Amino acid sequence: MSDPRPFVQRKADVLARLAAPVADCWVATASPDEPYLVPLTLAWFDERIILATARRSPTARNIAASGRARVGLGPTRDVVLIEVELDATLPVATSAEVGEAYARQSDWDPREAGESYVFLVLRPTKIQAWREENELPDRLLMRDGAWLTL
Repeated sequence: MSDPRPFVQRKADVLARLAAPVADCWVATASPDEPYLVPLTLAWFDERIILATARRSPTARNIAASGRARVGLGPTRDVVLIEVELDATLPVATSAEVGEAYARQSDWDPREAGESYVFLVLRPTKIQAWREENELPDRLLMRDGAWLTL
């Protein structure tokens, strides 16, 4: 097991993963009846997570209803868990700046999917990251939407 990464390195690793081309993630939401988990590709733009999904998908409906979700990135030995709050739901056809950012980072352009798709603009409120057990005590990197400092 390698030494735990310092906070600065862990934060840089999280930001690099968020900005990586075709950044795939798991998005967890819930309705009053059941939890829902789906893989999606995200974009990192203006310190927000941007997801593109069908307007009527369980993910879009659940986030609209609760205003929250949890996003997971990485394998089990390099985890990033992000709690997010909904800032906006934007029709893909009328969201030029967000659409350009998403298309640049992703491997597709949801604006070509038509009016059935929306961008979910999500503000991170809590971020945790760890690789091994030795990073668990200091896994919290963001709380209440603000990066922590050590």
